[in-house]
Amino acid sequence: MALSVTDIACARGPAQVLAGVTFSVAAGEALILRGPNGAGKTTLLRTLAGLTPPLSGTIEHADGAIAYAAHADGLKTQLSVAENLTFWAGVFGAPSITAALDAFDLHDLASRRAGELSAGQKRRLSLARLLVTGRPIWCLDEPTVSLDAGNTARFAAAVEAHLATGGSAIIATHIDLGLPTARTLDITPFISRRLRQDDPFADALT
Repeated sequence: MALSVTDIACARGPAQVLAGVTFSVAAGEALILRGPNGAGKTTLLRTLAGLTPPLSGTIEHADGAIAYAAHADGLKTQLSVAENLTFWAGVFGAPSITAALDAFDLHDLASRRAGELSAGQKRRLSLARLLVTGRPIWCLDEPTVSLDAGNTARFAAAVEAHLATGGSAIIATHIDLGLPTARTLDITPFISRRLRQDDPFADALT
């Protein structure tokens, strides 16, 4: 398995959000996370990515295997599209940014500063960075926010290509990405009983 999760509990700040989460993802497989607002999808992805330690349980994957894409685009606004990708290619040792530009149709924007891009263009650039990480497991949090239908399809094609080369993806999304082999995991059953009963601000804990 590319990633194996066994009986983990997750917290956001002082509140336990999820408990007893168990699943695995194989090489070449996509897993779609579902659940209502406040269920803990973001918290789970952050825990998988190592940004928040689990309260208990185990997460197994190869060292340095996960690339995480969050809600924020995380771009260097004073750098151009090409400079942003080149920076990250240098960090991860990627030999070229061409495939990333191709996958998200960014060639015509390559010389434009990231700060001058539209919301959808910024999202495409943010997602294009995944292709220069060389990391086999993508953890993606609502990746299609700000994308139109055409670019949502372009993103889905990039995921399909990643899976075809043995990569894996765990994606929190409310939309149908049209990934024919993807499995779905509804995290609602894993919502912590403490969160269900005691936290009046549960909707904020994602």
